[in-house]
Amino acid sequence: MVVKSNLVPRLFSVFFSVAAITLWPFIFVRKHPSFSENKILINHETIHIKQYNELLVIGFLVLYLCDWVRGLIKYKDPVKAYNRIRFEQEAYGNQKNMAYLQNNKNNKRNNSNYSWYINNIINCSNNRICFI
Repeated sequence: MVVKSNLVPRLFSVFFSVAAITLWPFIFVRKHPSFSENKILINHETIHIKQYNELLVIGFLVLYLCDWVRGLIKYKDPVKAYNRIRFEQEAYGNQKNMAYLQNNKNNKRNNSNYSWYINNIINCSNNRICFI
């Protein structure tokens, strides 16, 4: 469910401006039409909903936070740390593909639930940053 709200994205704009944020099961998007009507932005956040669901919410939150903290320690830059989060890499890499979540042929994970995330932790494939 998409919620148009300036308050929630503003609360999370500590290190950089946040246009939208997904807090399962809601997608909070700033009210301005350039954000709230942006199909690419909504698709990006919808990919996060899928990630939350696959990892039973808590798994997503733990891995997301671990990736970000490790990135902060390694790069000492919150924006660079954010860009190294595995979930953001997947969402940014597929946000323009409106069929990504529906079309298994375009879905790099082949709908394999959390195994995709575990494999990327172990083998660090696809030019992703590996922290473990």
